[in-house]
Amino acid sequence: MKLLFTIDKKNYKEGGTTFVRPSVRGIIQKNGLIAMIHSLKYGYYKLPGGGMEKGETYEETLVREVAEESGLQVLPSSIRPFGYVKRMEKGSIDDIFIQENFYFFCDAKEVLLPQRLDAYEAQERFTLAFVAPDHAILANRLAMEKVAGEKPLYVTMLERENRILQMIKNNEKGDHT
Repeated sequence: MKLLFTIDKKNYKEGGTTFVRPSVRGIIQKNGLIAMIHSLKYGYYKLPGGGMEKGETYEETLVREVAEESGLQVLPSSIRPFGYVKRMEKGSIDDIFIQENFYFFCDAKEVLLPQRLDAYEAQERFTLAFVAPDHAILANRLAMEKVAGEKPLYVTMLERENRILQMIKNNEKGDHT
C-alpha cells in the first residue's frame, strides 16, 4: 500500500522503548458527505476504525472496527486501498509511539447496527455523523486548540485526519496526489 505521508514529531528519545500500533480506517462516502465518528466530548471528527488485533487482516479489522464504532456494516467486496500514514511521536507510556494508519475506501449497508463502544469511546461519547469534509476540518482545528495541553496525542491524530480529509477532497476534484 502507498505511503501517503509521515508525521514525525521527533520529540522522542532515540533508541528508547517503542510501542507500535497498526490501525485501519474506513472512508465511506454518501452524497458528498463522509461517515465520521464525532466525539461529543471534545467536538472532533475522525474516520471510523481502530487497532488491529493479533492475526487479523486489514479487511477483517476494517469490518469489525467500523461496525463497533459506527454501527455501519462494511461490504467486504467494496474495500479498496487508499494508502497509509505513518505517525511517530513521544508516547504516553513508551518512549516512542508509532502508528501506521491504513485507509480504505469502502461502502456500507444502509441498515445500522448498534454501536459497541469500549470504555474510552463511550467516555468520548462517539456518535456517527455524515459530514462535509470542510465541516470536519474546521471542527478539528477548533478541537486541536481545546485539547493541546490536555491530550497532545489527539492533536497529532487530528492533524492526520485533516490531511486525509483534504486529500479526499482533492481526489474528488481530480487531483491525484
